[in-house]
Amino acid sequence: MMVRTTGSARSAATRELILAAAERLFAEHGVAAVSNRQVSEAAGQGNNTAVGYHFGSKADLIRAIVRKHSRPIEQLRGEMVAAVGDSSDVRDWVACLVRPSTRYLAELGSPTWFGRFGAQVMTDPAYREIMVAESLSSAPVLRATDGLNSCLPDLPLEVRLERRDMVRQLMVHMIAERERALADGEPTPRASWEDTANGLIDGIVGLWMAPVSSR
Repeated sequence: MMVRTTGSARSAATRELILAAAERLFAEHGVAAVSNRQVSEAAGQGNNTAVGYHFGSKADLIRAIVRKHSRPIEQLRGEMVAAVGDSSDVRDWVACLVRPSTRYLAELGSPTWFGRFGAQVMTDPAYREIMVAESLSSAPVLRATDGLNSCLPDLPLEVRLERRDMVRQLMVHMIAERERALADGEPTPRASWEDTANGLIDGIVGLWMAPVSSR
């Protein structure tokens, strides 16, 4: 029994090393530019097939990274959604979509890589759907989206879909850009992740509330 427990613990530790190495490499170089062999080497594994052994394909590895982070983020989001209740304030629902990610990254401390990892995956057509399925389709996200939509009943559907995509791009890439600047020791427009969320929320609320040009 002791041997099994030790082996299991060693396997779990190896998986964590691989996850951390892959997340960093994908964030810094892009998913397509990094091989499983490079991930294994960066994780300190003498066996270059370690990624395949522990995770399977690159898609499985990416899914595991997303799940590692999305679970605590969605727990935070669920708590925020519950606290908001049936609010009719656009800002409340936008905050439910923005703050869980920024608070989570703040809790991790610098440097982090998940923001840049997310930006890389969301712009890679081979793996984008993994991120969408694992972190953008959770029950708290859907509830926050429904709450937001209920505050904007007169917004035409095509405009609603267009602005949804705009908001997604803004969130993904602004978070990734701040994370990159922090990692590189560069100045940032906002002093903290909490204040970054404030700025993002201001901008996104303005985007949702903007007038619709006649066609």
